Formats: sequence, structure tokens, C-alpha cells
Amino acid sequence: MIIVMKFNATAIEVAAVIAYIRNAGLTEHVSRGAELVIIGAIGDEDALNLARFEMLPGVERVSRVTKQYRIVARDTHPAGSVVKIRGIALGGPQVQVFAGSSSIENAAQMSALAQGIVAVGCSFLWGDIAQTQDGPYQLQGNEHDNLSLLQSVASQYKLPFSAELLDLQMLDDLMAHDVDLIQVGAGHMQNRILLKELGRINKPILLRRGHAATLAEWLMAAEYIAAGGNHHIVFCEHGARALGSEGRNVFDVASIAWLKQETHLPVVVDASSAAGKSWLVPPLAQAAVAAGADGLWLDVHPNPNAAWRNADQSLDLQQLTALLSTLRAIAPALNRTI
Repeated sequence: MIIVMKFNATAIEVAAVIAYIRNAGLTEHVSRGAELVIIGAIGDEDALNLARFEMLPGVERVSRVTKQYRIVARDTHPAGSVVKIRGIALGGPQVQVFAGSSSIENAAQMSALAQGIVAVGCSFLWGDIAQTQDGPYQLQGNEHDNLSLLQSVASQYKLPFSAELLDLQMLDDLMAHDVDLIQVGAGHMQNRILLKELGRINKPILLRRGHAATLAEWLMAAEYIAAGGNHHIVFCEHGARALGSEGRNVFDVASIAWLKQETHLPVVVDASSAAGKSWLVPPLAQAAVAAGADGLWLDVHPNPNAAWRNADQSLDLQQLTALLSTLRAIAPALNRTI
């Protein structure tokens, strides 16, 4: 921990900080400049209360040296981790594609979707079982029925599938349906009670970034899950809230490279939610793969014009095929495959 004293800090104030460090069982390293005194606390930082330091007279600012997210940090696994989702590797040389729909309408629509994505080489199916809307008077999905339909179609086409956990009451239902990848939406990224509960189960978790969350806060949310014993975690970047009407979200492509540097866990990009428009999905997906993403999350519909939800951002199967063709040209430059 580094403690920077104010330029006019007195010798008594400096001595008080040193005494606090020693009382906690650590040692100090003092650097005295022409105007500032900087004190380094050497030892276990967890023994020190950062807020207590900031309250001491004469202290300008305090910063940690070690990361608070220890389990998910790349330091603990420099080579990078591979998360297995029903035997399929995420985080290895192959960039996996999660294709699905936020518009679960009926068995025929979902079967056509599953058949189409299998034909073009996608390995995962997802569906928005709640079909979440902005207002309570809009179309709402029946979570249990949609989950059963999603499981049935996935089983028919031998696809791993993913569904979102909206609250703890749904967890038993998701486990009973043997969901292969449990999603945590942006609104629950910092729901610590939910995150701790997910740490107790043996299921891969896809953790979406909160719309206003910093990257460090995102990693700390993953740390809550990992601290409970579940290390099968996947990060999903889907963009921050847009400031204008040009797109649905602002895609933070730099977050991919940052995460690949800071954590050993796989990173997936939801290019559809980041784009908000189907014509924007391909360039964002291409940028994500170029930046090092381990997977892509795409909204696909057999007939987007008839989709109940998110029609604007949904690709049809022909557009999906064309996108995968371009991605397969980009991936080899990064020693990856699609």
C-alpha cells in the first residue's frame, strides 16, 4: 500500500502513519522528497484499513499495490483458463459462437433457428426466457415454459444452451432444467447475494458487465463467485449505455484487451446488444475477434421482420453465414479458428 502525505504534513503526522503501519504488523519504507513524503507499507495489505488511512491527519491519498481480485487475476494462472461447457472449450484456440434469440415464440421458430445454426457450425444455443421488456405493460415471457422449450430444442439438436438467472428464486428451475451456462445480466452484476450463491454451484457462469460498471468492479463481481468455489466464469462485454440514438450501446472494444491482460478467464462479446442494429453487428463482431475475444454472442432469428423482440438487432441465417465467413478469414491471423 502506498500512502502519499500532503505537502505540508508535519513530522508528527508522518510518525502517526508509521505507527499505524507497525501496529498492524507491517513495515514501512519512507521516501522524502523536496515537498512530499511517500510511505510504502510492506506486508499483507489486508491487515490495513484503507479508509482508516485516508482519515489520518496529513494524508493526501492512499492506493493499493496488490489487486483485490486475486482468484480471477491472470497472475494466478498466466497461461489462461479454459472453461468447458458440456465438453466444448471456451478460451482455447477456437472462438466459439453463441447464437440464439431474445424472441422465443414457439417450437417451430426455435427449431428452425437451432437447425440453421448447427448447419453453419455454431456450437451453442441461447434464448431470453423472460423476454425482458422496459415496461410492465409490454409483452412478458413465461420463464418456465420458455425454459422448457429451450431445453427441448437444445436437446433435440444436441446443443449446449444458456438462459439468464433473473433472481435467486429461478436458480432451482435453471438447475432442474440442467442449463449449461447460466447468465447474470447487467442489472445483477453487483448483486452480491446472488453472486455468492452462484459461487456454491458447479455450473459455468456468464457475467455481463453492468452498464455503468468499471472494469475493476466487474472483476470484483467475478471474484465474489470465485471466492465461493466456482471458478467456471466467463465475462461478457455488451457495451455501456449509449449517449445518443446512433446505437443501442457503446461498445468498449478496449475492455477485451484489458481483460485478457488482467484475468485468465475467457471473454465473450455480445455484438448484437452492443450494436442495436443488425448492419452494425458484423463490424463490431470482427473488431471483437481482432481484439482477442474468445467468443461471440449473436442475436439470430429465422425471420427477423417477424420477431417479437429486438428485430432491429437480429441477424437472419444468411447474414449469420456471411458474418462467419468473414470471421474465419480474420481468426487465423490471431492463431485462432471459428
